[in-house]
Amino acid sequence: MSVYTDKDPNTLQEEYQKLSETYAAYQAQHLALNMARGKPGSEQLNISNEMMSVLAPDFDYRTSDCPDVRNYGNLEGIDEARQLFADLLGVERKNVFVGGNSSLNMMFDTIACLMEQGCSGEKPWNQQGRIKFLCPAPGYDRHFGVTNYFGIEMIPVPMTKDGPDMDMVERLVREDAAVKGIWCVPKYSNPQGITYSDETVRRFAALKPAAKDFRIMWDNAYIIHDLTATPDKLLNIFDEVKKTGNEDMVFEFCSTSKITFPGAGVAAMAASDANIALVRKRYNFQTIGYDKINMLRHVRYFRNLDGLLSHMQKHRAVLEPRFEMVIDKLNQELGGLGIAAWTKPNGGYFVSIDVAEGCAKRVVTLCKEAGVVLTGAGATYPYGKDPKDSNIRLAPTYPPMEELKKAMDVFCVCVKLAVLEKALAQ
Repeated sequence: MSVYTDKDPNTLQEEYQKLSETYAAYQAQHLALNMARGKPGSEQLNISNEMMSVLAPDFDYRTSDCPDVRNYGNLEGIDEARQLFADLLGVERKNVFVGGNSSLNMMFDTIACLMEQGCSGEKPWNQQGRIKFLCPAPGYDRHFGVTNYFGIEMIPVPMTKDGPDMDMVERLVREDAAVKGIWCVPKYSNPQGITYSDETVRRFAALKPAAKDFRIMWDNAYIIHDLTATPDKLLNIFDEVKKTGNEDMVFEFCSTSKITFPGAGVAAMAASDANIALVRKRYNFQTIGYDKINMLRHVRYFRNLDGLLSHMQKHRAVLEPRFEMVIDKLNQELGGLGIAAWTKPNGGYFVSIDVAEGCAKRVVTLCKEAGVVLTGAGATYPYGKDPKDSNIRLAPTYPPMEELKKAMDVFCVCVKLAVLEKALAQ
């Protein structure tokens, strides 16, 4: 029970007055703080600066499969880059397609491909009438933006501590052939930081969809973005689908966007032989080849998977204290009040907080008016509609530490104010 429902109105009014004075003082500071998006901060970006000088002017630009990476060709990416991502994802090199800097772009193109070309011998999705997509929520707003752009109906699926509600997923895909896919962030989910349990991964691999062209969009964005010395472990989905004969059901995506430079990273897709052939046909008309110089730059810098994992420890050294500070602030300011609950992720880029029902939009507005920008309330749900108006996504990575501390102080005051306002109005 909330402490704000357990006190008399006069006491609540006194607390509200004190918090209002604190809030007004923050407003007077004309702050300009931002916790809206999961962007790396300058300290993280600087970690990879040496990569810019890896390729000297007299460097040998040949690779094992390319006479000169500065020229056209190699649609699927250079072999060295494909192998690096294959080692990261635990698949064979032939099942990896390396693209440009954005995995979101690859996901968008994949949906477009299925809309226009179809797969598994079925008609293109855009010729099948109304189609649907399952959307674990809270989830990634840009995933929902992609399906919404194509006019695909989105069905929210509740998240549990083990991943999406698999009873609901299994029932919907089994009973409705209009359900064509599902979005997944299987490790350190956005925004809750949940890693799918082994059982959840196995149940995904064993799905029996009514639609032959059902596809799992496995966005493994935070596959090595660990924040602790005991990181979560995620079962390899491709190992599991081989056991069930569902190899064609999965498209997996990842990138170096939050490993090196978001604007100049490298993205990759892993898929079955048939799915690689499907998307290759599309990409063949879209480009003659992606930025192979950037691929080579990444390969020469990291050298191998061990080098990549070592690099991630530098990111952890920057991010772990930030997340610890955010959790400490929440515990100190909101712990025990019964007005909010939050996750303590072992990795990823976000902290998810659920405030008292009906208060999230008000918290975000109060923060904005005090100079702290957050992701819009409701963004973590399809169509921007949080049925409880309670979930807020915090992104601790971008602001400098001192600004982050100030932003969290403001945020905690705003949560208390919003809940008090609601309690006093009842």
